[in-house]
Amino acid sequence: MASSSSSSNSGDPLPAQEAVQALVASLADDSSLVREASMASLDEIAPLNPLLVLDCCSTVSRGGRRRFRNISGVYQVMSFAIRALNKDDVDPSYMTRIAKLVTSELISSKELNADWQRAAAGVLVSIGSHCPDLMMEETFLHLSGTNSALPAMVQILAEFAAVDAVQFTPRLKAVLSRVLPILGNVREIHRAIFANAFKCWCQACWQYSVDFSLSLILDGDVMSYINSAFELLLRVWATSWDLKVRTSTVEALGQMVGLVARLQLKAALPRLVPTILELYGKDQEVSFLATCSLYNLLNASLLSESGPLLEFEDVKVILSSLLPVICSYNDNNDRSDFSMGLKTYNKVQHCFLTVGMVYSEELFLFLLNKCRLKEQHLTFGALCVLKHLLPRLAEAWHSKILLLVEAMKLLLDEQSLGVRKALSELIMVMASHCYLVGSSGELFVEYLVRNCAMSDKERDNLESFKEYSRSGSSYYSFQYKRLELKIGVCPSELRAISEKGLLLITITIPEMEHILWPFLLKMIIPRDYSGGVATVCRCISELCRRRSFPSDSMLSECQARSDIPQPEELFARLLVLLHDPLAREQLATQILTALCYLAPLFPKNMYLFLQDEIPKMKAYVSDTEDLKQDPSYQETWDDMIVHFLAESLDVVQDNNWIISLGNAFAEQYELYTFDDDHSALLHRCFGMLLQKVDSRSYVREKIDWMYKQADIACPTNRLGLAKAVGLVAASHLDTVLEKLKSILDNVGQSFVQRFLSFFSERAKHMDDSDDIHAALALMYGYAARYAPSTVIEARIDALVGTNMLSRLLHVQNPKAKQAVITAIDLLGRAVINAAGNGISFPLKKRDLLLDYIVTLMGLDDDNDIYDSSIELLHTQALALSACTTLVSVEPKLTTETRNLVMKATLGLFALPNEPSDVVNPLIDNLITLLCAILVTSGEDGRSRAEQLLYLLGQIDQYVSSPVDYQRRRGCLAAYEMLLKFRTLCVTGYCPVGCAGSCTHIKQVNRSLQRNSNLPSAFTLPSRDALGLGNRIVSYLPRCADTNSEVRKISAQIIGQLFSISLSLPRPVPHTSVTNSEMSYGALSSLEDVIAILRSDASIDPSEVFNRVVSSVCTLLTTDELVATLSNCSAAISDKIKQSAEGAIQAVVEFVTKRGNDLNESAISRTTQSLLTATVHVTEKYLRQEILGAISNLAETTSSRIVFSEVLASAGRDIVTKDISRLRGGWPMQDAFYAFSQHTVLSNLFLEHVLSVLNKTSAPKNDFAKGEGSSQLVDYMEDDILHAAVFALTSFFRGGGRIGKKSVEQKYASVLATLTLHLGSCHGLASSGQQEPLRALLAAFQGFCDCVGDLEMGKILARDGEQTENEKWISLIGDLAGCVSIKRPKEIPGISLILSKYLNRTLNVQREAAAAALSEFARYSEGLSSLLEEIVEALCRHVSDDSPTVRRLCLKGLVQMSSIHVNQYTTQVLGVILALLDDSNESVQLTAVSCLLMVLESSPNDAVEPILLSLSVRLRNLQVCMNMKIRAHAFAAFGTLSKYGIGELRDPFIEQVHAVFPRLVLHIHDEDRSVRQACQNTLKRVADLVGMEEMTVLFSTHRISSDHRTDYEDFLRDIAKQITQNLASRSSTYMASIVQAFDAPWPVIQANAIYLSSSMLALSDDHHISALYSSQVFSVLVGQTSQSAHEIVRATCTSAIGLLLKASNPSSWRNARLDQLESSRNSHESDSSRM
Repeated sequence: MASSSSSSNSGDPLPAQEAVQALVASLADDSSLVREASMASLDEIAPLNPLLVLDCCSTVSRGGRRRFRNISGVYQVMSFAIRALNKDDVDPSYMTRIAKLVTSELISSKELNADWQRAAAGVLVSIGSHCPDLMMEETFLHLSGTNSALPAMVQILAEFAAVDAVQFTPRLKAVLSRVLPILGNVREIHRAIFANAFKCWCQACWQYSVDFSLSLILDGDVMSYINSAFELLLRVWATSWDLKVRTSTVEALGQMVGLVARLQLKAALPRLVPTILELYGKDQEVSFLATCSLYNLLNASLLSESGPLLEFEDVKVILSSLLPVICSYNDNNDRSDFSMGLKTYNKVQHCFLTVGMVYSEELFLFLLNKCRLKEQHLTFGALCVLKHLLPRLAEAWHSKILLLVEAMKLLLDEQSLGVRKALSELIMVMASHCYLVGSSGELFVEYLVRNCAMSDKERDNLESFKEYSRSGSSYYSFQYKRLELKIGVCPSELRAISEKGLLLITITIPEMEHILWPFLLKMIIPRDYSGGVATVCRCISELCRRRSFPSDSMLSECQARSDIPQPEELFARLLVLLHDPLAREQLATQILTALCYLAPLFPKNMYLFLQDEIPKMKAYVSDTEDLKQDPSYQETWDDMIVHFLAESLDVVQDNNWIISLGNAFAEQYELYTFDDDHSALLHRCFGMLLQKVDSRSYVREKIDWMYKQADIACPTNRLGLAKAVGLVAASHLDTVLEKLKSILDNVGQSFVQRFLSFFSERAKHMDDSDDIHAALALMYGYAARYAPSTVIEARIDALVGTNMLSRLLHVQNPKAKQAVITAIDLLGRAVINAAGNGISFPLKKRDLLLDYIVTLMGLDDDNDIYDSSIELLHTQALALSACTTLVSVEPKLTTETRNLVMKATLGLFALPNEPSDVVNPLIDNLITLLCAILVTSGEDGRSRAEQLLYLLGQIDQYVSSPVDYQRRRGCLAAYEMLLKFRTLCVTGYCPVGCAGSCTHIKQVNRSLQRNSNLPSAFTLPSRDALGLGNRIVSYLPRCADTNSEVRKISAQIIGQLFSISLSLPRPVPHTSVTNSEMSYGALSSLEDVIAILRSDASIDPSEVFNRVVSSVCTLLTTDELVATLSNCSAAISDKIKQSAEGAIQAVVEFVTKRGNDLNESAISRTTQSLLTATVHVTEKYLRQEILGAISNLAETTSSRIVFSEVLASAGRDIVTKDISRLRGGWPMQDAFYAFSQHTVLSNLFLEHVLSVLNKTSAPKNDFAKGEGSSQLVDYMEDDILHAAVFALTSFFRGGGRIGKKSVEQKYASVLATLTLHLGSCHGLASSGQQEPLRALLAAFQGFCDCVGDLEMGKILARDGEQTENEKWISLIGDLAGCVSIKRPKEIPGISLILSKYLNRTLNVQREAAAAALSEFARYSEGLSSLLEEIVEALCRHVSDDSPTVRRLCLKGLVQMSSIHVNQYTTQVLGVILALLDDSNESVQLTAVSCLLMVLESSPNDAVEPILLSLSVRLRNLQVCMNMKIRAHAFAAFGTLSKYGIGELRDPFIEQVHAVFPRLVLHIHDEDRSVRQACQNTLKRVADLVGMEEMTVLFSTHRISSDHRTDYEDFLRDIAKQITQNLASRSSTYMASIVQAFDAPWPVIQANAIYLSSSMLALSDDHHISALYSSQVFSVLVGQTSQSAHEIVRATCTSAIGLLLKASNPSSWRNARLDQLESSRNSHESDSSRM
């Protein structure tokens, strides 16, 4: 082929040059997709004719980047092409031209590192791969100091060295000879580029040396150049202010150190080393690069064969600089650059290892000296290096063990966390090499223990590195710069490392046993090591377990060393440290385990005791999660420890050992100076021990010591001291009291004054006074609590018999308040305990003490210092308990004091439920207090009854509270008080009114009424006094409460109320009282229910409630019943839903069972109460229940009044309220529901509503004439109509089975009317009137719900309010379909009505009727007579003026059952054929869709006459812009293929071939449905095309793939099959495909372009090539630049590449070479003439 683009005959080739030019031009396209496609095409064709590509690219690049926007892409393509050249094709002159072209562009710019510059450099590097000398010469031409492209040239040489070291290295001399002269004039901003170049050149040399010798390369001249460059970089560039220049220079110097002469290197070291070191302190990357260069320098200067160039004194400076780098790595807490930091750290360690290989001894001493300096960064770095090198240089350093140990001992006091961490790790390494021996080993072990004991509160005192200077040898000196590097180590990290290390050396290193035992026992006692006791105990247990000590051996080993603690000291220490069972590292378990192993150290008779008790204690603390669930676990655990000690002392029976243990306890107080929790436990342990001691002098001495050591300002410590004193008082009361008196005497006041002086505002030191007196109060209280009852009366009388108690009111500290309240409570309990022991005496000034407690339990208004809600709650709980205690003692409570206490305490019922662990005990204390008040206030039953009603009335607000816990509290309080009241007031009166003796009389304990001299008739209240009706209506809802506990308690309350009422005298006369025997039976039934509730909490609550209500209904008198019903509104409106339901249920049962007892007034009041409740109740369900009660009332009485009131109320609400926004819904609507569901009321109510609707019937035909719009508006605004519509809607929705039965009788007329009005309302809605539609939709939805058409209801809910024509038409069709499926028997009646509606003049009504009829036609099977009428009506209206009616009629015709469709197929197909040409697009879409349906079952004889007509019309629709029509047209054509048989086969095959290219192109249509239709159609017509291979091809995944690359592969396969098997059709196909170039869809244009190009590329038919090659190619070239769509432009570029690849490359290569040669000759001749 020739390469000319002007040939037009059949033998002319493609215009390759024009094609490549177009592709190159596309590199500048705005779209990245086009640019990438062009690049890909050029990359593919470049190997075929690289010279042509180069020529086209060089042509466009002559204008430079100013004329060609994507010059970078051009240069990349040129690089591809140059690399693709064969050696024979490389023309040096042409390469020179390209190189000059590129360099000319480079030298014209002052930019650096732009994308196009890198691409241009790639061109020159590619040229260098073929002609390295040519490329270098071209580059050398611009290596002058004044050339702006100098950096670019140098960078090109650097890239060439990096890419092709083998060709570059031999030419290094030429490069250096030209670069060195200009090196001194390089500008600062360009020096980094030059330095990087030197680095690449040196790396190329090292890479070259792998396979070849450098001796010939590095001759004297090259060495001279390298040495010169080295000196320049070192002396000038390395001192640059620019960090990038300095970094690049150091990188280059690091690569050059191995190439320069040794003498020069040695001379350069004094300057080079500081230069590298100065880079440290920057970011991680710079530090890593500096470390790499330093590593290369150390290797070159130390590991050479001729010996090291650096003395160790010189190396020390380097090493000192490297140590802080280790710190910077370890401070990388966020680990964002962890990888770079780790590489730097490892490279630093390699540097040290390199030095160690030469100067092992000197390095060791150097590191030790750095450790001795105790500068944080140096010490840390030295320790890390020692840890790293110790295993690697162990042999060389073996003789230095003692020096290492001594040096490390000096660091044991270092406070830096980082240093401590590094030292701990080094100790573990030393231990593994057996370096820890003797006393020094113990020091290191103690060091690990100290680190294990570190708490999280400790922080390392980090300091910045100090600025200092260091003078080395005579030839260099420099200044270290300040490095703000901190070692990021947290205490928990150090602690974890030390704990693991200590355990490892204990378990894994047997040689450490003689160091660890018994030395670890010494680590238990020191206070500073308390945090590490768990780890120490674990190690001790491991040692004892492995060594298996004999009992005597362990004790002898410990006694052999004077520094090991005595067993008593160990026992005392470990016992107190057991305090926290949740301490970390399972401290309690580890201590108990260690105690088991250490049992041989203690008295022999303790061994079995420990073995028996310790497992029990371990079991208690083994599950910490379970332990946390117990709020009192700490108190329980402390009691267990004290009890454990008491039993141990009882077992020992050795007074000397006990005294020794007591001395140990006394001595160890200093260990817990600021640890109040452990101090409190120590107090109690010490007190228990003193209880076991007989020596009074010893006890007195230790009590003094205990008081001195106690911190009474701390409540915990103070309480522990008080309990300890109480324990001592149990055996030594006189000694304790003597001590307490001496404390008072020492402050110069009497006991009572001193006890209460801290309440005085005039005290000089308020806080100290509070603490002292709080402690004394508690000590006296606990002394009284534990002391014998026979000796405390006189002391209590002396304490409270003074007016100094008034100072209690001035206490400030809440803890002090609690202490004083506790003390008063303990005094009262002491009185009660004494009474229990038979020693009774009254508590003097009890009422005054109560007054003080009430004052103390409140919060002072003028004191915010100690304001704490938790503390206040604690104070109040203690105060309530103390009040209960004081109320319970003699003398009796006065009225004033009672009222004071109640006023202060009742409000506590409203406390929030959290914190529950504080509030719940407080509430329990409050209830106990109220019961105590009820018991102690009043002299007889009447007064107690009054008090009971008062208290119950006060807590009613909590009984009916919406808050769950308040209801529970109120009910519980009421029940407890009723229990107390019954116990106090019920006498032997017969509950059923029997005369004389009977079996019903209950024995009552009258001991509590012993002070009353009145007979029982006067001491008992009457039944009416209890207000039983109001009480019952308050508690009955609680029997249905959501809280099971509330239900149980409330049932018990009701039971107690009736039990009490039946036990009380009845008023006279009592004719209204129900039968006594029935009452008693009801009460027995109620008590049975209560018994069941108590025993079985899982019983059904509803059953329980029913039985309770039944019993109450019987037990209430008529007056009580009326009172209950009249006041039921509040109960029904209860905030708790279940309770409100229960109240309603109770009302219904009361009305049902005892309605005859109600007069008109009672009925009226009950009705009003119920209606009021419906307004207040917002929940639907509760409203229904209330309305059910109203219906029940209406059925029982007069329904007329009820209906009238409800309808009237509904009308009023419509006028006065926005009923759609009422909270909880419209109550009247719920009333409609209730009536519609009622068996008796349902029919009456429906008849009434229908009569209203019939009176206000829909407008007549006037609306169709244009006059009905205003009438319909008036119609919809009628209040009565609104109420009727709402009533009908409610009837549909709430009628249930009863209402449904009524609706079923008139189903057809109701549905037809609703359907027709749906069209009318949609007509109004389209004009903006939405309300009529919404109201009708609500009624329609209710109708659907009523008759059970759930699917129809879903359709209405989904599309009911759609005002678009298609949407509501579809809605009616869907509704009709649902009716047809669910109620086929209703179809005839509905269809006859709708057929008449088709003649209406109003479009919307005709459309509604047609929509329903078209759907009913689908279900007309078996109704031949009806179907004939429907078909006739539908066919008559297919020419209707409304397009909607036309398409709906057609749709109805094709939706008939297949049997009937076949019967009318000819008529249907005729209608479809006519409507395929309809002017309305929606009708066309319906027609083609219906055609698809009909063709599935149509017989051949019905289709054959119109087959070709249908094919033509479908082909016309396949190019429709509507994608649905397009998809259906393609699919219908595929369906027609089954009719192309017999005589019509050949004509239809022609139709198939006519449409085949279009199918292929639309397989990748923009619309997915079109794609799928084309795929299916292709598979159907594959057999008609006449190729078996097509069937296989259409079954691959490519046909359905969404990826364009797969589709293009499919097009190439199709083109291949067409050109090989359908050559005769190729021309026809090409004509059709070329026509698609003008398709309105860009993607179809692109598809046609690619398919046509593929066919041309694969076809051998010269005729086709002659006809279409030039046309297609011209389109490709033109569209590449002219198309507005990127998909078209990108496909054009790919297609051009496809065509070029398919042509004969050798022909255009030869032609191109000739042309270029003539061009070159012409150029050379021109040059010679010049």
